[in-house]
Amino acid sequence: MLRTQLINPQILGALAEAGHGSQLLISDGNFPHVTATPPGARRVYLNLSPGRVTVTEVLAAVAATVPLEAAAVMQPHDAPEPAVLGEYRELLPAGLAVEVVERMAFYELTRRPEVHLAVATGDQRLYANLLLTIGYIDPTAG
Repeated sequence: MLRTQLINPQILGALAEAGHGSQLLISDGNFPHVTATPPGARRVYLNLSPGRVTVTEVLAAVAATVPLEAAAVMQPHDAPEPAVLGEYRELLPAGLAVEVVERMAFYELTRRPEVHLAVATGDQRLYANLLLTIGYIDPTAG
């Protein structure tokens, strides 16, 4: 039995394999996983049906499980930031800066070899994509 809210074995396994600096993509239902993630990335498909599971739900489970040190979101073509960014900020560690990245530049980031895990969701909100960088656990912190 696990004491974490994250119980998906594929996601847990990939996070256990990841290290400091590895990246995790949690994407909306429109994201092109095969062409916009590196061939070596582990892909987990949680897109059960339209609207299920959401990026926010996956983020809540992941943020409670691993340390995070950076985040990036895709900038909509018609707004300075995605509408879901406020939800993400509530779940991310306090003070963690979230970089807003132009759409094509975001795709370039998600194709990098540091992307170890890509989680597809059924989130129907546009530009709900979130790229997280895994941090480290300070052994001196109690």
